[in-house]
Amino acid sequence: MLSPTGWGTAVGGVALTAAGYALGYQEAAALGVACLLAVATAVVWTLPRPELTAERRIAPRKIARGEPADGIVTLTNTGSRTRRGLRATDVCGDRPLSIDVPVLHAGQAHEVRYALPTARRGLIPVGPLRLLRTDPLGLARRVRDYGSADTLVVRPRVCPLPVLPSGKAHHIEGPTSDTADDGSLTFHALREYVLGDDLRRVHWRSTARTGTLMVRQMVDVSLPHTTVVLDSRANAYAGEDDFELAVDSTASIAHAAARSHFPVSLLSETGPILLTDGSGNDAESLLDRLALIGRSDRASVAAAFDDLDHHRGGGSLVVVTGTGDTDGLAALGRVRRRFDRVTVLRAGADSPTAPSLAGSGLDVPQLHIVSLDALPAVWRGEAVR
Repeated sequence: MLSPTGWGTAVGGVALTAAGYALGYQEAAALGVACLLAVATAVVWTLPRPELTAERRIAPRKIARGEPADGIVTLTNTGSRTRRGLRATDVCGDRPLSIDVPVLHAGQAHEVRYALPTARRGLIPVGPLRLLRTDPLGLARRVRDYGSADTLVVRPRVCPLPVLPSGKAHHIEGPTSDTADDGSLTFHALREYVLGDDLRRVHWRSTARTGTLMVRQMVDVSLPHTTVVLDSRANAYAGEDDFELAVDSTASIAHAAARSHFPVSLLSETGPILLTDGSGNDAESLLDRLALIGRSDRASVAAAFDDLDHHRGGGSLVVVTGTGDTDGLAALGRVRRRFDRVTVLRAGADSPTAPSLAGSGLDVPQLHIVSLDALPAVWRGEAVR
């Protein structure tokens, strides 16, 4: 396709040629023909498709919000001719990224590394790579896509936190724990022996009966259960930054429990987000799921507590909200007795018009932070309370 310069040259060439022949000005006609020939040559120049391959890597593919991530593209000239006049553009989300492409000789490969934007959470599409080929005069250009699109996962930031202790042992059918004290373990089931099992837990009677070495599988009955309610309503926060702080805080609290292989229930006013049983790679799953959370248009957060009406009891409940609208938080009083301890964390800058929870009748600890860096100190103070 023609560039704006190319269109101007083509229109000027037609006008000069027509005027020159009509008025008898041979010089003008010659200049017009020269312009048209230049445009035609530019189109022919850019018409062939360059024989190139493009391979992209994202390093790392999953990153915490604000941390550096790079896109790495390797361009290889698979043709037999030297390629010049190439410019490349990659796309990360809705942001174009310009890439400098040098002259590529036949068989030559060139690697380009560039920074990707990681300021916001989410699944950020990257690519496809677009190569722009132009003629030396810039009259024509042709854009073609190379390679395939990829995805950068920007997850919430997390800070190290302790797990809030809870006062009841309730996770009878929970996951096994290799690090728990023997005094907190109880028999769960029999299973076949695998290499590395403690021989003191071999069940000899079942082994003799089945002919297969059987061991007792134990579970930790003291696993503290953490329930986190994230208030994702748009009107609960003064702005996007406050909501991101709330998501980072939620991720830090849930990640601390999941990293220790404790069960976590994560929900919001729109419904359950993720329920984990303390087994597997729950900590990574939590971060991946929270990377997708956006602000909702719900008017009240009360629906989140409706889901807790049938909670089995025990463990800790943490409600993360902003300093904006508090509609529905009074419903917390209906379910608070089901938990060993309840904490409300408000994220965001104080505002003179910010509603207070003091008049809601909620006799629960209320913490306030204005940055994620302030969360560890505040949280440790609550953990030893």
